[in-house]
Amino acid sequence: MKTDDLNYLCASIGNLSGVPVRLYDRDKLLICHSMAALPADPIRLDLSAVMAIQSHVGYHINSRFYCYGVVVHDTRRIVIGPSRLTASQDQELREMAFQLDIPADDVPEFVLGMKQISQMPLEGMMQMLCAVNFVVNGEKLTLNDMVGGTDNAFGLEEARAERRMAEETPETLHNSLAVEQTIMNIIRKGDVAALEAFVGNAPAVRPGVMAADQLRQAKNTFIAAITQASRSAIRGGMDVEDALSASDAYIRQCEMMTDIHQITMLHYDMVLYYTRQVQRIRMGHYPTELVIQVANYVQHHLSEPITTDRIAEHLFLSRQHLSRRFTKEAGIPLAAFVRNEKVEEAKRLLRYTDKSVMAISTYLGFSSQGHFSGVFKEATGMTPGEYRDKKHE
Repeated sequence: MKTDDLNYLCASIGNLSGVPVRLYDRDKLLICHSMAALPADPIRLDLSAVMAIQSHVGYHINSRFYCYGVVVHDTRRIVIGPSRLTASQDQELREMAFQLDIPADDVPEFVLGMKQISQMPLEGMMQMLCAVNFVVNGEKLTLNDMVGGTDNAFGLEEARAERRMAEETPETLHNSLAVEQTIMNIIRKGDVAALEAFVGNAPAVRPGVMAADQLRQAKNTFIAAITQASRSAIRGGMDVEDALSASDAYIRQCEMMTDIHQITMLHYDMVLYYTRQVQRIRMGHYPTELVIQVANYVQHHLSEPITTDRIAEHLFLSRQHLSRRFTKEAGIPLAAFVRNEKVEEAKRLLRYTDKSVMAISTYLGFSSQGHFSGVFKEATGMTPGEYRDKKHE
């Protein structure tokens, strides 16, 4: 197919779907059609994974559950995305902008542009890829061809599960329930250290027989586990919408997997994600409703200057009343709590990214690099540079 024809096809797909579409020839970007105005292309964060796809049709899902679909035609490839099922939180988009080195003045434009991209379930993306592949490569593929033909009839699987519960021995059932209860308690408490210790010494447990094939059984086990995990996280104080959105995204990612090892790794990632979210909210205490509300606000606004006045306005409380109640109920002054949360985020960025201290300082809403370094050293006993060097030794 001629490049002009592929260009026309890309423009049509972009206009119909509301999702950015690009055309590459080998590693060179030829065209990008996007109805959303973005100061930087988010594909930069996933380009190597997208370019590694060699089959005629493929997709890549990143850690934020954004999906990129790929159709390969000789040396050229059409890349559709990013899109995902649920809307992103502003804080999540600001972190993406930070990773893309977007100037602070352009971050609001990036957040707005990303929100203008149409949301699309993974199944919809895959149906579109099948249609595009038929046009450019002449192959008639279905979703079953792409995901290995797994049985997605949940009603049938649930009926099978009910019938086969009787096949479980009391010992196996008791062991499985004990392990499940331990993990759910860890999530509810937000105890990451306990989770890591438990995983290191976890007993061998054989899941109950739930499906006719091992892959379907692994998926059913994952779905049952994330249902319990999201509920435990909500009981621990996690925002309901955040917990359920993550659950939906994890389930859809699991359903598209064709390898049991991938599902096992996703299972651990899911449990760790929920545990960490609750940990940041609970601060080692049993939280009151006010503490949970404040903690969730801070998590959603980490990259902004956070003041007591802003939080008080958000919660419809006076500044004095909020400060007094939070200190009493959390056991720590509100300003100190906000500082600690920003320092924890800074530690994560210093350890797992190569962003400069200045960039991290700006991203987290500090007035200057000097102010950031002073706050960081007061909390950790090290400058940001010293902390990074120590963690990379």
